[in-house]
Formats: sequence, structure tokens, C-alpha cells
Amino acid sequence: MSKITWKPGTFLYPIPAVMVSCGTMEKSNIITVAWTGIINTNPAMVYISVRPTRHSYNIIKEQKEFVINLTTNNLVKATDWCGVKTGAKVDKFKEMNLHKEKAKFVKCPMIKESPVSVECRVKEIKDLGSHTMFIAEVLAINSDEKYIDNKGAFDISKCNLISYANGGYYSLGKKLGKFGFSVKRKKK
Repeated sequence: MSKITWKPGTFLYPIPAVMVSCGTMEKSNIITVAWTGIINTNPAMVYISVRPTRHSYNIIKEQKEFVINLTTNNLVKATDWCGVKTGAKVDKFKEMNLHKEKAKFVKCPMIKESPVSVECRVKEIKDLGSHTMFIAEVLAINSDEKYIDNKGAFDISKCNLISYANGGYYSLGKKLGKFGFSVKRKKK
């Protein structure tokens, strides 16, 4: 089997499909973002990349904070809808029957229906061409208690998280291994 070469493009899949909430509890918006990820461990830092033409772009640029809300199979319609519709014309929380939840460290609301909401404060803004990258420090991670196992750890397998790949949304499958499983010594 040989590989076919294409022109350079965005083909690093799958990636998270998240709903980013911004603004305030009174005047907020949700933007769906797939260009997001981890940058650093200590301090914990993440990024989102947003087109300057999006309604949320100026809200995030001016307020310098946002919340990354992970999405699930149950939220796939809202995830897509919030990425297609503009918050300049509709109240996405109201239209998708999503509920605002007060965050602890930022003015932006969290999405109550999301299993995990990550509070972020922008540290750096990089204009990169079609998108602007907002590099942010993680201030807090908020998890719904129903996803915490009996040992107090987050159990991602209970969430039914979704990802995005090449224009489609996909449900994440079963766990195949744990970091380091390939070299772990067997117990005697």
C-alpha cells in the first residue's frame, strides 16, 4: 500500500469538538471550536483558534477569558448548531436549551450540560492568518460529580465525548490502553 500526497492542510484528526462560552452571565455567547488543544503542563495552558470574523472573537479579545466546555453525544446537535449560527443574531443558550452555570474564576458562564468546563484566562494573542490563537492559562477545571469514580478520579469513559474529523463529528470509542501500558511489567 502506498500513500497519496496532498497539498498542505489541516488534517491532524481527530480533535476535540468543544463549545467555548464567553461574555458574562448576562450577555454571553457560545462558539464551537475544533482548533483547540493543550500547550503546557506547568502552568497548565491551552489554546483556542478563532477566525476574526466570528462574533465571539471580539468578546474573547476584549474580555481575555473564556470557558472550554467538553461536548458529548447528547450535545452533538447543540455543538454543531452553535458552530453554524451567529451569536450576533441568536441567543444560543436559549435556542439550544442550554443552562448557564456560574464559574469560579471568570465572568463567562459554564455550560451546565457539559461534563467538564475549563476556566481560562488569555495570556497571549497570536494573529496567524485565517485564525487568531488565544493562548490561555487554565484557572480551574470543573467536572460534573457523576463523572468522578469511587477513588475520586475523573472517569472519561462515562462522558461519551465527541471529536471532530474532516468535517464530521465522531463518538469516542473504548479505551485501548493506559499511558505506559506497552512497557509495564507484569505483576508476579
